Amino acid sequence: MPWPAQIADDYRLKGYWEGLTLGALLRSWAEVYGERTALVSGEDRLSYAQFDSRVDRLAAGLVKRGIAPGERIVVQLPNIPELVSVLFALFRIGALPVMALPAHRRNEISYLCDFSEAVGYVVADRFQGFDYRRLASEVQDAAPALEHVFVAGDAGEFEALSDMDEDPITLPDPDAADVALFLLSGGTTGPPKLIPRTHEDYAYNLRVSGEVAGLDSDAVYLAALPAAHNFALGCPGVLGTLRAGGKAVLALTGSPDETFPLIERERVTITALVPPLALMWMDAAAHNNHDLSSLELVQVGGSKLGAEPARRIRPTLGCTLQQSFGMAEGLLSQTRPDDTEGIRIISQGRPISPGDEIRVVDSSGQDIRDGEVGELLVRGPYTTRGYYRALDYNKSVFTSDGFFRTGDLVKLTPAGNLIIEGRARDVINRGGDKIAADEVEDHLLAHPAIRGAALVAIPDNVMGERTCACVIPRGQPPTLREIAQFLRGRGLAAYKVPDRLEVLDSFPLTGVGKVSKADLRALVSGAPSGELDDQATSEASV
Repeated sequence: MPWPAQIADDYRLKGYWEGLTLGALLRSWAEVYGERTALVSGEDRLSYAQFDSRVDRLAAGLVKRGIAPGERIVVQLPNIPELVSVLFALFRIGALPVMALPAHRRNEISYLCDFSEAVGYVVADRFQGFDYRRLASEVQDAAPALEHVFVAGDAGEFEALSDMDEDPITLPDPDAADVALFLLSGGTTGPPKLIPRTHEDYAYNLRVSGEVAGLDSDAVYLAALPAAHNFALGCPGVLGTLRAGGKAVLALTGSPDETFPLIERERVTITALVPPLALMWMDAAAHNNHDLSSLELVQVGGSKLGAEPARRIRPTLGCTLQQSFGMAEGLLSQTRPDDTEGIRIISQGRPISPGDEIRVVDSSGQDIRDGEVGELLVRGPYTTRGYYRALDYNKSVFTSDGFFRTGDLVKLTPAGNLIIEGRARDVINRGGDKIAADEVEDHLLAHPAIRGAALVAIPDNVMGERTCACVIPRGQPPTLREIAQFLRGRGLAAYKVPDRLEVLDSFPLTGVGKVSKADLRALVSGAPSGELDDQATSEASV
């Protein structure tokens, strides 16, 4: 779904789009920044020149093994240098990475490989105790188009990325208007949608988000969140930091035990966190012996940060808070470092580009006044015009004139700042992980002891929201532990496994006979806690 030609020409005329591919941009960064450090991972350090050379040799190796322009490659890697190298190698070839998260399992990966008709799948050997080679074997059996599995580390029966090193070859540069990569939607209806991002729209995303964050060549960015996610990848993230000539430090986890020593050692100036991780950091900072004084800016996004924890960021971590509201579909709204404390605490800032067009509308699609709550609609130079292979769905979520219906309920202040109030669609935001209720419900209904299932959000001081599975049993109801084991066995990602179970005789219904999620949420939120099995929940999160 390309931008209309007249609008695309206008974006280029205004300088939003510069006609450069992401692979060509890396080449220019290497020419300018040369021997400056680009990436740090553990004890390994790569200069811009070394990184550019590594990408060239990896691209040549992929081409030799048959990877061609336009082919889709599912990339599921943790925060290791191979993640960034693989992405840029694919950018140079013109092949299209499909960004999967480390937490995804068979259910999600099989879908992504099948739906995208991926010819390749890139994984680590093991990460956090999970063997991705075993997952690759299962997925390969279910995805007939999947020809190649490339592994970072011990490849086992597959092909090691370390064996892909070949002499560089001349590759034609893709068109900057071509799709560069596929990001994943939060998933409001079933499996995630694939979001096509072009070279020039995503390059602009990196540039303008870096400018808003004040990045320059002295910036040191800590990737504490998975860099496969849009927030840590390009908002400005790892790629935006490289664009500015800064240094990107890759952390395998967001734990203070790992990240605080990295902040001290690398003199980290900026990082991005989700609210639960921000709370963990602030609690850990009270007993911290590491020097965090280099930190200048902490972005918090993924889900709404409450006013009270927002007030604690500066006195606890000693840096400025940047609230960040965004979506892989495009729009970013962020507070500015020079905003007043009041704005940074209560709002999610302003759209970052002068080309962003936003509307706040009521349920009938009519624009409403500032200060009233309505659904956010947006279009602009880095907001997609449609999901991949979803023509019918696109008609329901994009207006005829190209505005994306975000499903977010917001109010707009007279100064142009957005305040996020919730979601219009049935999706649960569990600490920044978006969970489509109907996807989990479908899996629950496959359990032989469950006759009816509804997944609802329950408030949580740490995660923002947790999930509660309300079930109507067939005979003896299953326990939460049994449900967790069942869903894991079906290959569902751990973060989608319900945190809580409520067994009911029937569901409250709306006037037209549908399950009333509002009444269910009120019922489970106001009632004493249902069956909580801490051990099962802990096991499900591994």
